[in-house]
Amino acid sequence: QVQLVESGGGLVQTGGSLRLSCATSGRAFSTYDMGWFRQAPGKEREFVAAITMSSGTTYYADSVKGRFASSRDNTKNTVYLQMNSLMPEDTAVYYCAAKRMNIGNPRRPNEYEYWGQGTQVTVSS
Repeated sequence: QVQLVESGGGLVQTGGSLRLSCATSGRAFSTYDMGWFRQAPGKEREFVAAITMSSGTTYYADSVKGRFASSRDNTKNTVYLQMNSLMPEDTAVYYCAAKRMNIGNPRRPNEYEYWGQGTQVTVSS
């Protein structure tokens, strides 16, 4: 079992930045790839970013590439999502998720076993 707790969401103006954190506990952090997803009202959950544990390879949705960056700190069992140049369309509940290392497509939410409770990000225009 893996427990995930997101933090760092909030209200920010267009062009601003936020850093989301996802603290994990439970089974060995280093055996899971981590993903970030978001869901806006009335929309399906969509992939944002992912970072593999074996090599630290990162993946990004086209809509956030160049603005968002995912990283991890294995000593703290935590992953981060640095979000820069935020836009109103980034407004959503952001979730972190964990899946078994090197298994499945990191962009697909169905591949992930464990999910956090989500943190709200609101970008005002």
